Order: sequence, then C-alpha cells, then structure tokens
Amino acid sequence: MELYFRELGQGSPLIILHGLFGSSDNWYSLSKIFAEKYKVYVVDQRNHGQSPHDSEHNYKVLTDDLNSFIEDHKIEKPIIIGHSMGGKTAMNFAIRFPEKLSKLIIVDIVPKAYPVHHDSILEGLTAIALNQLESRGQADEILSQYVPEPAVRQFLLKNLARDKDQSFEWRINIPALEAHIDDMGAALQYEGKFEGSALFIVGAQSKYFEPGDDVVIKSYFPKAEIATLNTGHWVQAENPKEFMETVYNFVNK
Repeated sequence: MELYFRELGQGSPLIILHGLFGSSDNWYSLSKIFAEKYKVYVVDQRNHGQSPHDSEHNYKVLTDDLNSFIEDHKIEKPIIIGHSMGGKTAMNFAIRFPEKLSKLIIVDIVPKAYPVHHDSILEGLTAIALNQLESRGQADEILSQYVPEPAVRQFLLKNLARDKDQSFEWRINIPALEAHIDDMGAALQYEGKFEGSALFIVGAQSKYFEPGDDVVIKSYFPKAEIATLNTGHWVQAENPKEFMETVYNFVNK
C-alpha cells in the first residue's frame, strides 16, 4: 500500500506515526520544528488521512505498511516516533525489524492489550449521516450527544472533508475501523526484544499508563527510558514545548 506522507527538512531521517482517528495533519506544527534538524516523514497510516482505505486493519498490516514505506523511500535507520496506535505500530516494527531503526520514541501507549473503549466515538461518527449533513457545526452537534469533550470532537471532526462535488466525506475508513476496533487494543503481535535506544513519554493524567507498566515495557524494550509529562493522552499537543525538549534530550545523548 502506498501511504500518503509529508516530507520536510534535511538531515537524519525521522518518521512520525499518528494515533487512531488521527492523521499527519495533527503533527504538522511539530514536524516543522523537527525539520530544522531532521529529514521528517509524517505518514498517514492506512484508513486514515489521505492514505488508501482497505478492509484490513491490524498491527501486522500496519507494520508491513511501515516496512514497505521505509524500503520504498530507501530510508536508512530512522528515528521513529509513534503516538497511541502509531506507537503500537512502531513497537511492533521495532520488535520485528530491530536492525531497521536507530531509536524508538513511543508516546502514551504500552506494549500490552487494552480493553475496547472507543465505542461511543464510533457510534457518534456513524450517527452522522453525510448525505444529510449541511455543515460542520451540525456534525459537531450530533457528535456531542456521544462525545461530550469539545477538544476530542474537534480532533475527530478534522477527518470531515469536502469531496470534489463539495459534499462531505470521511477521510477515515469508519467501517474498517469499527470492524477491527478490537485489534487496535491488541498486545504486540511479535515475540522478541528491541535492544536499541527507546523512550516512552507518558501523560501523568492519561489512563494508558498504569503502575507496573514499566515492567511490561522493560520486558520488550530493556533499555527503555520513561519520561512523564503533566498531560493527558495527547502529550505532544497538550505540552508541545516540554515534549520537544524531552525528545531532543533523548536523541542527542
């Protein structure tokens, strides 16, 4: 699958992978800062953003997509940053292809299974009938019945776009994500360890990291460092300055 991506800057390669329901757009501001020192590839994973839609959606195909992207673009030993779903993709890739990356940075996700907790989001997105939709505000009003947090709704509605006929369309493949939502909570798909440099950045107010998860992380990534920022799940968006400082402190060692 040929993934859509944005390329910025010059230097050593750095790949950024967004989370579930996200896209490369979410990372554009930070990618411009990274591009001052690195050649940055911000990728739309399958069924998200401007990348192709497909009925398959699990961490094995996402890992294969990333491997194909790296091979097709002849990227040598990149640093890989992944948030949430993108972090799980990056972790699976590091375990399967440890020789193909230089450093791993995982944002607010752990190599373990999570219970499904996106039911209300999918219900809300499905409740928006695109053929009857007249405005983005109307979509927000419908979604608010399922997702009370304005910031989360704003994030989700970035996926609502106009097609060539100016009708609304989703850039995310909602049927595929709904069919495979259990797969998004899955544990790592490959056995082994990544013995290279790894950093896990977690949000102190996030529910994705719990006491004891450091042991789980170390079982797969024995050299992992763990940094905690005073944020929720969207660490890089809630505190971009400290996030950037944490990343640079790690990669510059």
